[in-house]
Amino acid sequence: MHELLVQLTALLNHLFGVPLTDLMDKAGFPPAVPGAPIHNRLTLQLIVTVGLLFFFIYVRLRLSVEKPKAGQQLAEIVYEFVEGQARDIIHYDYEKYLSYGTMILVFVLLNNLIGLLPGMDTPTASPVVPLGLAILTFVYYNVHGLWKQGPWGYFKHFLGPVWWLMPLMLPMEIVSHIARVVSLTVRLYANMFASDLLTLVGFSFVPAILPIAFLGLHFGVALIQCYVFMLLTFIYLSQAVSHEEEM
Repeated sequence: MHELLVQLTALLNHLFGVPLTDLMDKAGFPPAVPGAPIHNRLTLQLIVTVGLLFFFIYVRLRLSVEKPKAGQQLAEIVYEFVEGQARDIIHYDYEKYLSYGTMILVFVLLNNLIGLLPGMDTPTASPVVPLGLAILTFVYYNVHGLWKQGPWGYFKHFLGPVWWLMPLMLPMEIVSHIARVVSLTVRLYANMFASDLLTLVGFSFVPAILPIAFLGLHFGVALIQCYVFMLLTFIYLSQAVSHEEEM
């Protein structure tokens, strides 16, 4: 399986490596390997993305009220779970944020679980992947906050309730929001990296029964971390889009 992944990554670099390298050079971020900017972890993320697209298209084309198939039932379970979390946290107009919350939950979960496959690295155990998701979430909730409340209404969130504390509150709130990116990144990366490391240690010392326990631990950590990422996303959204009278 690892060899197949390496060959697929090589194919992607052959097809897109040169234009991507030129684009990264112009952006001021030259790749570590010129002509081969695509690495195995990115290939795995692309596989997850394409797989999810095909899955949801397949479910959409085979929707049935009377006789739902297994894929539809699975999609409904995930949707109902995400909807319940969004309703409890955001309260007002939560429906418009369900697609992003579902994407975060499922995408992070599948990337976390890839590490359970023999010879495969966990994409989220690399800091770049959680950082990308954290930046995307940061942009997403700030854009929706600005869109719903307007520039001034959203800016007032950074000033606090007391006018004479505004000069102190503004820099604190800005630092706090930037720290959210760091928090989301480090939490996901550190937990998945530690889980991968523990699993590797388990297989190195006792290659028989004990590694099964570490695989179970990895599975549990994968579930918890995708849920925490989605939960924090909804919390940040609720703070960004809620007016004072709604909070």
